[in-house]
Amino acid sequence: MTQVTIETGTPTAPDARALLQASHDLMGSLFPQEANHFLSVEALEAPHIKFFLAKDGNASLGCAALANHTTFGEVKSMYVDATARNRGVADRLMQQLVQEAKAQSLPCMKLETGTGLDAAHRLYERHGFSDCDAFGDYQADAPYSRYMELTL
Repeated sequence: MTQVTIETGTPTAPDARALLQASHDLMGSLFPQEANHFLSVEALEAPHIKFFLAKDGNASLGCAALANHTTFGEVKSMYVDATARNRGVADRLMQQLVQEAKAQSLPCMKLETGTGLDAAHRLYERHGFSDCDAFGDYQADAPYSRYMELTL
């Protein structure tokens, strides 16, 4: 592996779209449709969302987005291709999201993740996230959701 870099990306670019589709397919295989809260590729182009790609040379290995909701930043579309897992790519993406949230002067970051996604939970905990109540439009009694936050 050469040096993994994190770049601002466009979710509709072919490599980003492929990563997002793989993420959506995976979540669709793990959870019922009503429990999936991912944004469409087009929705990730909203002006309040910053989208990042992890790259190794020309290969896109993963992606993540930060949605600025004024009082907090929300982690969206965090995904690493199966062939690039356990190589530190997710840690690099999370570091970029935290750096971006701080640059935008957001007081905290929040996320919704699926129950049973233990590797993702360990990643978030490693970066200082802890459990919190449901936020935004998420439901407190959603059986497949886990909510987490990080004070910046």
